[in-house]
Amino acid sequence: MSKPLHQIRSGVIGTGFIGPVHIEALKRLGVQVTAVCGSSKGSRALADKWGIPEVYGDYDYRAMLRSPNVDVVHITSPNQAHVEQSLAALSAGKHVVCEKPLGMTSQETSRILQWIKKRGAKAPVFAVNYMCRFFPAVLQMRAMVARGDLGNIIHVQGHFFQDWLLKDTDYNWRLLAREGGKLRAVGDIGTHWVDAVSFVLGSRAESVFATLETFHKKRFRPKSEVKTFQNVEASDREMVSYKVDTEDFASVLLKFGASSSGNADGVHANASVSQVAAGWKCSLYMGVYGTKASVRWDLQQPNEIVVGRRDEPNQILQRATAGFSEDVAGFTDYPGGHAEGFPDSHKMHYRAVYEHISSGRKTPVLFATAEDGHHEVRLCEAVLKSARSKKWIDL
Repeated sequence: MSKPLHQIRSGVIGTGFIGPVHIEALKRLGVQVTAVCGSSKGSRALADKWGIPEVYGDYDYRAMLRSPNVDVVHITSPNQAHVEQSLAALSAGKHVVCEKPLGMTSQETSRILQWIKKRGAKAPVFAVNYMCRFFPAVLQMRAMVARGDLGNIIHVQGHFFQDWLLKDTDYNWRLLAREGGKLRAVGDIGTHWVDAVSFVLGSRAESVFATLETFHKKRFRPKSEVKTFQNVEASDREMVSYKVDTEDFASVLLKFGASSSGNADGVHANASVSQVAAGWKCSLYMGVYGTKASVRWDLQQPNEIVVGRRDEPNQILQRATAGFSEDVAGFTDYPGGHAEGFPDSHKMHYRAVYEHISSGRKTPVLFATAEDGHHEVRLCEAVLKSARSKKWIDL
């Protein structure tokens, strides 16, 4: 018998930009958020805002893991802490939803994979927060590919563009390789694009060819920490210069393997990734092109997809209307014309994870697993190797 979602209790590690996003989505699902962990000041402020009873300051996540009032741990801390905190949560018997990337290196992330494989069905449920899978449009495109609506898939193209790091005075911890990893634009947002495409095609990237570029070789940062997407002008506070060791933008070619449906085998894809694209706030765009039709979508207009045909008029399909409803019925809550977007994708992702937990693993695994997260880290390493060697690299 399934356990109601409101009886499952969660704790959140991390109080920056994405931590509250997790909390809001969980609250909307009726999940109890019973604990929060971070800096003493940040965790107390977040607990007061959201009515969270247990507060673990000074980043004492191990104390939170000892709480009997936490069933699922959401890890939203900086990348370098993901593996250590994931392993500690699993060892404490907690289910885990970990932010991406899963870790800094595949050698690290393989530890999580091995831990889970060793325990098999007895291991807690583990999900990586590639929530772009749960935009209704992405789920709709996946159904269209699997069903053969587009014919055999020829190629995929697209981008993930942002502009929040356009200025040399824009700063966030992700700019530093020691904290976010050696890949920044590709690792932070490019992997969202790759995972969404992999999900749509039902296959994984097997080889890559990439170029990486850093426009701002030197940047300026304030002496105090800055929250993600926070604007900082040089005149606002004292700035210090530092050498940039991560990329601002990239071009990536990918070759995918065999697909689960047989309709998207050996697909070629190309993606542009940038965090210095003026005017683009969060544009994940993909076009999937098949022998019968194509389908195109942009996250910044999340409720519409464009279906293209050679010998018939093109169509704009709107969420919750004919052709864009039945396939996504379990992952959309509002009528057509009532927009669903970024916060809703998180809600739908956690609904899928928590229903999998509550049903005793009887629901489909649509969310990204530890194996998927490990694969994305391996992909990032291949991208780095390709950029340095100027060659195709097999994963």
